[in-house]
Amino acid sequence: MSQTEQIIRRPMGARRFGRVNWLGLWTLTSREIMRFMSVWQQTVFAPLITAGLFVVVFSVALGRGDREVMGLPYLAFLGPGILMMTVIQNSFANTSSSIISSKMQGNIVDTLMPPLSAGEILAGYLLGAIARAALVSVVIGAGFALLLGHLPEHPLVAALFILLGALLMGGLGMIGGIMAQKFDQMAALTNFVVTPLSFLSGTFYSIEALPPFFRAISHANPIFYLIDGARYGFTGVSDASPVLGFIVCLATVVLVCGTCWYLLRSGYRMKP
Repeated sequence: MSQTEQIIRRPMGARRFGRVNWLGLWTLTSREIMRFMSVWQQTVFAPLITAGLFVVVFSVALGRGDREVMGLPYLAFLGPGILMMTVIQNSFANTSSSIISSKMQGNIVDTLMPPLSAGEILAGYLLGAIARAALVSVVIGAGFALLLGHLPEHPLVAALFILLGALLMGGLGMIGGIMAQKFDQMAALTNFVVTPLSFLSGTFYSIEALPPFFRAISHANPIFYLIDGARYGFTGVSDASPVLGFIVCLATVVLVCGTCWYLLRSGYRMKP
């Protein structure tokens, strides 16, 4: 058995108990931040342009005639949804691209060799996703504040749901990166799972306008609660209870992150 296989098969959780490798955690987090900042034109600037195009297209197409949704001007209704959709897509892309690229290039061993537990590796990747989500959300949020002329109604609530969104989609990105064996599989997951869930979650419309059957399906989508919670944080208006949304999102985050931790601890499909 090669040294790489020994490292991968050794349970990460068995390396150390009761202590945190803060230096290793900081190094992994810094690497993830520097990785996306080194190509900021693609990882930060491009999503901002995409968000701006969404606002222009939908506000022109659907926002004419002072149209209102849930008692809000359509642009005020649309803004938080666009922001959250950008956050979750960037969080997912940050962790998934990092892991799948390392696996395909054969340097995933550089992450597995240091004395880091499964929990520390999980935290390092998620902190990188949170940093990217925070950067994107601050810039887009500032743009909407200037455009609409008012600040978020409940900024702490908005920040909480942005954090939950980064954790949830960052965790899903890790699961996708671990499970995928090549870039095509990762692209299929993005195109057929992440994108439909984000678009069919009340980003551009209120789910109250949907027929009962599709409304029930929307309530089963955790991304709906992320977008609805962000909308409440920015405007004070929501389709569902923010407390219910927080509970659903938190439970989903725990489930996803627990799955990530188990996969990392077992070394499943982490062989380069």
